[in-house]
Amino acid sequence: MSNGPQGPSAFARDAHAKALSINLDPSIYGSFAEIGAGQEVARLFLSAGGAAGTIAQTISAYDKVFSDATYGEGTRYVSRERLLAMLDHEYRLLLERLGPSRGAQSRFFVFADTVSARNYKGDNEQHGWVGLRFQSEPGSEPNHVLLHVNLMDPTALLQQQALGLLGVNLLYAAYHQRSSAEDFLRGLWSELSTDRLEVDVLELKGPAFADADVRLWCMDLLRLELAHALVFDTESRVVEPSSILRKRPLIVDRGRFETVEPFHRPMLRASERHLRGEGIPLERDPTLLVEISTRPVDGECPECSEVLARVDRVRSNVPVLVTDFAELYPLAAYLRRHTAEPVRFVMGVSLLARVMEDRFYDELPGSLLEGLGRVFAQNVKVYAYPMPREALMHALEPHSTRCRIADSAGELITADDLILEPPANHLYRYLREGRWVLPVEPA
Repeated sequence: MSNGPQGPSAFARDAHAKALSINLDPSIYGSFAEIGAGQEVARLFLSAGGAAGTIAQTISAYDKVFSDATYGEGTRYVSRERLLAMLDHEYRLLLERLGPSRGAQSRFFVFADTVSARNYKGDNEQHGWVGLRFQSEPGSEPNHVLLHVNLMDPTALLQQQALGLLGVNLLYAAYHQRSSAEDFLRGLWSELSTDRLEVDVLELKGPAFADADVRLWCMDLLRLELAHALVFDTESRVVEPSSILRKRPLIVDRGRFETVEPFHRPMLRASERHLRGEGIPLERDPTLLVEISTRPVDGECPECSEVLARVDRVRSNVPVLVTDFAELYPLAAYLRRHTAEPVRFVMGVSLLARVMEDRFYDELPGSLLEGLGRVFAQNVKVYAYPMPREALMHALEPHSTRCRIADSAGELITADDLILEPPANHLYRYLREGRWVLPVEPA
């Protein structure tokens, strides 16, 4: 994959310089179509100078009637389908109208986004789809890059500005920084952070990305801290998280999944049965989910390729959430962004014992007490699945000296057989008697 006419030493450093560099390249020419969150990407190119050398057209079909008339009906306005319709329509127009006169010397592009920024009340889903269709050489088959982004800034204006930076970075990286995933993604993320934006879907297509392993590029979103979580569906595709998580009851099995043990599936099914037995009205069927962290609290961080191998081991049964959350409490906060329905973490008794260790909450001012308060947010509980005594003792031995098993317990150890050392034992009993921690019977 070529970098284009500029070498790495000539890379522009900020959005203004990048936009100006594109504008001054006579071979790059195209259109901008933006719905929602202002016209920040086109504005940055227009204000950089020399935009007549780059911009064929800018358009914003804000009104729904205009948007449907232009791009077709039947899709949500902030969706992958609407973004593809925008790219298809605008790229076709570009070739029809300018292909005969400019096609031999121009590398055509269409940049498009459809975004829902923060509304007046701040109670909407603040996210969008961003895409680029571009020719790497005049007359070549087009390539495309699709991104799903979450807008994290507290105001609509700041969200628009972050989107503008992302759009300029995307166009520049596509033409000048695609020699590797790291070059491309670092270029994409210039002047941004996950405090402002998260990119949790990346799609690549076309001859410019013929050698790219798209799933590894998606894993690099986590490695390079462009996102905190990715969702893989049961066909191992990275998908928009809300398509799996939004407004659904969730049952989450957190683990390493170096191997897939036979108890994982029954554990999830038993937990689903237990949730239905709680008597809480459920508008939708629970979603069963596996979560794998790239930053386990103990042990080495697995390579991206190894994480993908683990995803492939379990994804045929349930969707897989891959995160960079070492502890449980940021995972709970992430899931709460997508649903107010019940969230149930299902885990073996050994993991429950480790959740109660204060060493995992050293980064929090309130240590264990604050960490558990964050884990057990509104409508969040832990389901504790029983374990054979020998397996439990083996799992606890290297890590914990602060718990023991009740003397009268049988071979199958439950949450009620777990005895913690003071003062954690008082907190554990409170969680247990308050029904935040619940034993689950095997299926």
